[in-house]
Amino acid sequence: MERYSRQIMLPEIGEEGQKKLAQASVLIVGLGGLGCPVALYLTGAGVGRIGLCDNDTVSINNLQRQILYSEESEGVSKTTIARHRLSELSSHTRFDLWTKGLTTANAEEIISEYDLVIDCTDNHATRYLIDDTCLRLGKNWIYGAIEDYEGRVAVFGRNGYSYYDLYPEKELLSKSTQATGGVIGPLPGVIGSIQAAEAIKLICGFGDNLTGKLLLFNIKDLTLKTLKL
Repeated sequence: MERYSRQIMLPEIGEEGQKKLAQASVLIVGLGGLGCPVALYLTGAGVGRIGLCDNDTVSINNLQRQILYSEESEGVSKTTIARHRLSELSSHTRFDLWTKGLTTANAEEIISEYDLVIDCTDNHATRYLIDDTCLRLGKNWIYGAIEDYEGRVAVFGRNGYSYYDLYPEKELLSKSTQATGGVIGPLPGVIGSIQAAEAIKLICGFGDNLTGKLLLFNIKDLTLKTLKL
């Protein structure tokens, strides 16, 4: 417990909350700009089992914001590099690699194994797939997105709120390609950190989370808004 002493000092967590984290399982879908800080902070917090789901390899243009990787990682599977780096941080955490990514063929099988899902992807189609599957299985999931200078976070799932409520144009948006716009490196770090904090709060059962809300953060103007869905 000494490893997590600064976290256990918080009365909302304590030893009981730390045990909940150790017993929890979280699936991270996407190991890019958002997935890297999420994976680092949840590993550091002591989450017992983490699923790493991504079918991509490391590219040199990832390194400006994807903090798990190095120049030597170029061309290597993101899940492989992520597991190596995260295992150095915590030998107590079990890491599952899902190297084919999340698809309609495997989504239910993969998601059913975890308590909580964190969306760190960059396209609507995968988010709708996560949303549909989590609703069907009765699981919560944490949505995160970045675009230009703005980031968004919300909690959907068994609470009755869905991604479809936020973006009802499912058929149209599912056809859109993944994000290719610019992004300042620290933005996904901020949004990923918020996603990780929401996960810890949900697992330990404390605080006011983003269920039924949409958090909007603009790093250029340093504005923060929380809207009700």
